[in-house]
Amino acid sequence: MSRIKNPWVILPVVAFVFWGVMAAAKSISRQGITMSQFGKMPDGTPVDLYTLTNSHGMKVGIITYGARIQSIDVPDRHGKMADVVLGFDSMTGYLGNDPFFGATVGRYANRIANGRFHLDGVEYHLPINDGPNCLHGGPEGFDKKVWKAHELAGPLPAVELTYFSKNGEEGFPGDLHVKVVYTLKNDNALTIDYTATTDRDTVINLTNHSYFNLDGAGSGSILDEAVLINADSFTPINDVMIPTGKIESVDGTPFDFRKLTRIGERINEGNQQLKFARGYDDNWILNRKGPGLEFAARAVSPKSGRELEVFTTEPGVQLYTGNFLDGTIHGIGGVYGHRSAFTFETQHFPDSPNQPHFPTTELKPGQTFHQTTVFKFLTSR
Repeated sequence: MSRIKNPWVILPVVAFVFWGVMAAAKSISRQGITMSQFGKMPDGTPVDLYTLTNSHGMKVGIITYGARIQSIDVPDRHGKMADVVLGFDSMTGYLGNDPFFGATVGRYANRIANGRFHLDGVEYHLPINDGPNCLHGGPEGFDKKVWKAHELAGPLPAVELTYFSKNGEEGFPGDLHVKVVYTLKNDNALTIDYTATTDRDTVINLTNHSYFNLDGAGSGSILDEAVLINADSFTPINDVMIPTGKIESVDGTPFDFRKLTRIGERINEGNQQLKFARGYDDNWILNRKGPGLEFAARAVSPKSGRELEVFTTEPGVQLYTGNFLDGTIHGIGGVYGHRSAFTFETQHFPDSPNQPHFPTTELKPGQTFHQTTVFKFLTSR
């Protein structure tokens, strides 16, 4: 056995190898994430794009404007990739006629009647931006803000986005610290984790507003795509899209999606609820067994073979069928026409601050709001 006569000679080599290994480990932990500048706000604030890529080549684009999902590229049954969410390839589109494409919406997702609610004996007034109601937190909600973002170290590509909402912003009480984490897993599941804390009593309801077309964004109608919703009941609405307060069974109605059913099979029936919304735009009450992630919904495209499964910790999900898309918006993939996409907005119920028998959306100091939703993509033959 030979011995090293001068051990000091080998120390630089060992150090070089050690730091090389450490650098490689760091590279692996960051593998699957790239960051680039997507554009700028009118005041010059930069908007960044984070692209998450998993081991199967699935890609998810996240922009800091509105903490939005800008794109999701997944394979069809033949392995052909396509972007399955509606979005834009530049800030020009998002600053124009943008119906919340891919956005994190808040401080209160969905509608609050007449833009008013009472909390701790005080009446709060919110801006009106949807008929007589406040929708998705108001005209300058979380979807219109540039969030701070950074990559998260670890074995999976993940990005964390944060936003500080000041007391009184869009009429809501309390300084609110919000965090959204997107993690892309190797089973083609995108996990969205939301957390928030407040310094005074407030209300909160956060969701993601991605519009899905499993044949690809801009590929036409979604009426032949089939949907299953794990819900025995829903919250009917009035003529201004506010829940009446009743809880009704889906039995014998066009809202029964307990079996996989074509979106277009009953969408044009003479049901008053469908007339109010010009299609589906309603909240289903999920069949929950307890806390934690539960299966919420599934969508299938017979044409492409792509499937989407949704899991959530939330009590409800809103199916919206792009009823107000009218062909005037040009985005990634082409023209976005009438009913050319659908949403699965996992949420607490609309107008809950004014409906005391609905699950509460109140958040108090010392508490942490937490919501998790998973969008998982599969293919069928």
